[in-house]
Parts: sequence; structure tokens; C-alpha cells
Amino acid sequence: MNLLWIVLPSALVLGVAYLTYGRLLGRLLRLDPQAPVPAVELRDGIDFEPLAPAALLPQHFSAIAAAGPIVGPILAGVLFGWLPALVWIIVGSIFVGGVQDITSLVASIRHRATSIAEVVRLYMSRRSYLMFLSFIWIALVYIIVAFTGVTAASFVGAPLAENGGIGGGAIASSSLIYLGITLAMGVAMRYAGMPSWLALCVFLPMVVGAIVWGPSVPLDLAAITGWSDGAAVKLWSAILLAYCLVAGVLPVWLLLQPRGQLGGYFLYAALAAGALGLAFGNVQVEYPMFRGWNPVAPSGVGAGVALVPMLFITIACGACSGFHSLIASGTTSKQLRNEMDAKPVAYGSMLLEGMVAVVSLCCVMMFKENSAELAGKPNQIYAHGIGKFLDVMNVSKGIGVTFALMAFTTFVYDTLDVCTRLGRFILQELTGWRGRGGRLFGTALTAGVPLFFMLRHPSDAKTPVWQLFWNLFGASNQLLAALTLLGVTVWLWRTRRAMWVWFVTGIPTVIMYVMSTWALITMTVPAFRSSEGAWQAPSDVVPWIGLVLLGLAALMLVEAVRVLAGSGEPPREIGLATAVA
Repeated sequence: MNLLWIVLPSALVLGVAYLTYGRLLGRLLRLDPQAPVPAVELRDGIDFEPLAPAALLPQHFSAIAAAGPIVGPILAGVLFGWLPALVWIIVGSIFVGGVQDITSLVASIRHRATSIAEVVRLYMSRRSYLMFLSFIWIALVYIIVAFTGVTAASFVGAPLAENGGIGGGAIASSSLIYLGITLAMGVAMRYAGMPSWLALCVFLPMVVGAIVWGPSVPLDLAAITGWSDGAAVKLWSAILLAYCLVAGVLPVWLLLQPRGQLGGYFLYAALAAGALGLAFGNVQVEYPMFRGWNPVAPSGVGAGVALVPMLFITIACGACSGFHSLIASGTTSKQLRNEMDAKPVAYGSMLLEGMVAVVSLCCVMMFKENSAELAGKPNQIYAHGIGKFLDVMNVSKGIGVTFALMAFTTFVYDTLDVCTRLGRFILQELTGWRGRGGRLFGTALTAGVPLFFMLRHPSDAKTPVWQLFWNLFGASNQLLAALTLLGVTVWLWRTRRAMWVWFVTGIPTVIMYVMSTWALITMTVPAFRSSEGAWQAPSDVVPWIGLVLLGLAALMLVEAVRVLAGSGEPPREIGLATAVA
């Protein structure tokens, strides 16, 4: 079967969902084009800065997508087969992930662009608020660790023929040049008055130049220092986290907004590359549709993995991701120019991310089960797939692979510095420490804890640090989605008392809560049992943190049930105008 018959129906279903279910969500949430929004009323040029939807959508899209809709679908597709992954991507993005994204964004702008945790405090209790903030911060640390490890590993490695002669040093050079371009774009727009459209016309071609020129000046830290690849990965991890430390306190106009716009167009280009390859390449489906309910990896190494619940945490971004709610209520709500923009920016971005996940899944589907192309890391599998798509346009394999790997890294940059900024917001909310000192402390702690995890991981370990944390990241991320949906369900029910709330946000809450806690239990509890079956205290910190997350989630659920079962008037929203919801 031609891959085109997978992608076209997927795009059609997602497009129809945007026009129908997206419109329904806008009506149910009563989006008002005349309502004042925090980005305009609280504008400060640092965190609050209104942005037109044409500029905010690619920034939000780039921030929520990152490497998640690439890594998750590829891992799940290889393990379970492409059909279960495809079904969850389509259904999840329309009815679960998209709903979470738009409701968390609207909840935030209706409450002075505060975090979703603040909404929980208002409509549940202060205990819930503190537990939710703690949960979010721990989840952010895991996200930073996972994606720092993925990015650092992509910057290391000798040029390989199967990668078109592209090594990690080339990707590192192209990526650093790209960051310099984004800073220059921010300065040009701020101080030279360059309009957004002109800035894109000037700086997007420079990004293409970075892709082409980067491989000629590879920054190979292993060769420069004489260290092993594992030690070089640690050094890159420290450099990336130092970047997070700086990026987390810079004004949004200097880095976050220009990089988000460029990153968003990078995502568009990756989608276009996939679309052209699928349209004209006559690429056939080669990978199995279904590999069983408890399949082992194609290599045959390791035990079987249960499709339920592991599929739902392996594919997070691309179907549903709690991280999205942090972006929506942390940075996007502070830049939304008009309430009506919430539909294209939040719901539309989620459906676009679903298409990124479908294209990523196609990078698995085009190869046979035991092919060499599927033996590498997810970013390499993605690069092979995109390279094959671009080959249709006679783009050399080296350029195609560089483009795909740099696109992958670009997405991760967005995640890393946005996560650090969000971690800073959360610590400032917890401590009440505002001003420059609070910003520096919150950013340093949010970047410092991941650095501890990265440095303590053995340099010669067979399992890379990102892979060690991925499943736990996925489970905690999906549990965060469940708790976010729980919070918005309480908010909507207490302010609306409408039955549609239980169907639109209530059912997705139950699905995500059950699947994520089930997965987290299956990953955490075995660490507390020895091979003989006796209970033990693990020396590894990871299962202990998993236990903490389960406890926080259970307490949050109890608190929500208590509030929903009670009566009384809901609190007034702390928005910029009278309550809209």
C-alpha cells in the first residue's frame, strides 16, 4: 500500500476536526473577541508581549512539538506496529490533546495569564495548588533531562556513510549558527523596526545556509578534547543546560519569539518535505501493521511490552501531552492578542502536531521490520526517512539528513529553554520571590537539577540517559495531562454546571488518568522488589520520584472529588474583566 493513502485521509480527518469540533469548542468556551487579554493589559516587554496569530502560532507550535512527535511515534511504531500508533495519534489529538490545549489556554487568559496550577488553587484548594505545582516542576525536570540527553547525543559521533557522511559535530555547528541567527533576528525586529514578514524573508534563507555550511565547520568536542563520546555527551549536556540558564531569563523578544517563529517554519518545512516525498515518491508501506499485544523489540532483546497502557505514554506529543498545558498557560497566554486566536493557536497547533507525528510514523512504515535504517536512535530513523523523502527532489542524502537532524535539534531547543522558563515561573509562584533575584534562583535551580542527573550518569553506560528517562518522562507527562484536564473540568463545572463538561473534558480526564497511573505503577513498583520477590529500597532516585508523583496524583484526585461533591458558589475569576466563563 502507498503511504499516501495513510497520510491523505489523516490530514483530511484532522482538517475536518478543526473546522467542526474546534468550532464547537470555541462556542462552548464562549471565546469573545472584545474581551481584554493579559498580553495587552499587562504588557511589560519581558514576559507579556502581544503577538499576531501568524507569528504566535509557529512559536507555540514549535514549543509544544519539540522532539516529542518524532521520538514517541517512532518508538511506538517500531515496537507495536503502525496501526495502533496511528489510531491513537488521530483520536488523541482531536478529542484529548486538542481539548486540553485550548481549555488550559483559555483558563489561563481568563485568570490574568496565571499557570493552570493557579486555576486549580482558585477552584479546588491551596493544598491542590501546592501539590500540582510540585508535580509540574518534577515533570519539567524530567522533560529537560530527557531532551538534553537526546540533543547532546545528536551532537556527538563520527561521520557515517549511512548518514550521508554527516557527523554529530556538523549538527552541532549548524544548530549553534541557527541560534546566532535567531538572536540577530530578535535584535533586528526590536531595534531596527523590521516587520515580522521581512525578518522571515531575511533570516529563513540564513537558516538554509546554516544547514549547508555547518558540515564544513564541524564542532566535534570529542576530537577537540580527546575525550570519549560518552564524556563529550556530558560536556554538551552541561553546555546546553548553561544555554537554558541564560535563555530562561532573556526577554521573550530577544530569543523566544524569533526562535519560535523560525522553529515553527522549520516544522512546516519538515511537513512539506514529507508531503512532497509522499506525493511523488511512490513510497510503499513495508513495516507490519500490528506486532501483538505484548511485543518484544524487533531485535528480540528484552521482555515484551504491553500495548495497553504503554502505547499511551510512549506517544505523548502528537496525541496528548501535559507539557502543552504548561506552554499554553505559561508563555502563550502572555502573548495571545485576542481570545479568538486561541482556536488556531492552541487547537490548530495540536492538530498540526498530530500531522508531524503521522509523518514521523511514516519514517518507520517505509522500512522493513529488520532493516538497518530502524536500528538507530529515533532521530536517526527520522533523518533516514526525511532524507528518503527529499531524495525525490534530488536533494543529496547528506543535505537531507543534516536538514532532518537539525530540525530535530531545533525543536528540542524550543523545549529546553521554554521548560526552564516555566520552571522559573513555578518556583517563583511557590516561593513568592519576584524580581531579578527570584528569576535567577528559579532558573538556576530548574537547570541545575537536570545537570546533576546528567553528570551522575556513567559515561560508558550502554543505555543513554534519555532512554533511561523516556518512559518515566512519558508517564509523568501524561499524568500531568490528566491532572490538567482534571483542573479544567473542575473550573468548567463550577462556573458552568453544564453536562457537556463531563463529555468534553471529563472522559479525556478518566482516560489519561487511568492509562498514566497504570503505566507509572508498572514502571515504579518492580524497582521496590528484589529478584527473589522481597521488598527493597532501591538506590536509584528515579523510582522514588515515580512514587512521589503517584502520591501527588492520588491526593489531587481525592481533592477534586471532594470539591466536585460539595456545593457552594464558585470563586470569581481573577481576569481582567468580569467573569466570562
